[in-house]
Amino acid sequence: MNYDRNDLVLYAVTDRSWLGDSSLYDQVESAIEGGATFIQLREKNLDEADFLSEAKEIQKLCREYKVPFVINDNVEIAAQIDADGVHVGQSDMEAGDVRKRLGPDKIIGVSAQTVEQALKAQEHGADYLGVGAVFPTGSKADATEVSHQTLKEICEAVDIPVIAIGGITKENVSELKESGICGIAVISAIFAQKDIRKAATELKQRVREIV
Repeated sequence: MNYDRNDLVLYAVTDRSWLGDSSLYDQVESAIEGGATFIQLREKNLDEADFLSEAKEIQKLCREYKVPFVINDNVEIAAQIDADGVHVGQSDMEAGDVRKRLGPDKIIGVSAQTVEQALKAQEHGADYLGVGAVFPTGSKADATEVSHQTLKEICEAVDIPVIAIGGITKENVSELKESGICGIAVISAIFAQKDIRKAATELKQRVREIV
């Protein structure tokens, strides 16, 4: 998958919590139409069979729109459907092992909270880093807070793109200005909003102003 830093400007992470009468497919399509530049499918509670069929569906959608599509944590499903890549946390499979499993041309993202973790991920072949939580967040119960100073230090320490994640809204995103990030990853700031397309458009505009 050929992708560049610009694809990481508005990175949308899915969440079924706010589906209501809508389908995840429709919500993701609205997010992309609004300006989401990258999609990560994150499923913590679906069984493998449902996860697999959903992943295939969302992958097809992302291909139509030519938006990179990665799977959260589940390296096997990413390999099975030939997803564009995978995003792993510190407690998941290590980047080097993911690379061996998925091959040289896949996108591998790694979560990092410290400069040390960031450098190690880069050394092991990560393509980009997700750093956070940069603000308090309700989406991840175990999210450690990362100070904006640490975020800046991580951006300065590595050569690969860094996106900020955790509690980011259109109201507070401007506080990340001059940190060195190339984009933001959000969940509720897009998927919990009544008008997903509009939320994505407004967020993207705000991010463009600061990166």
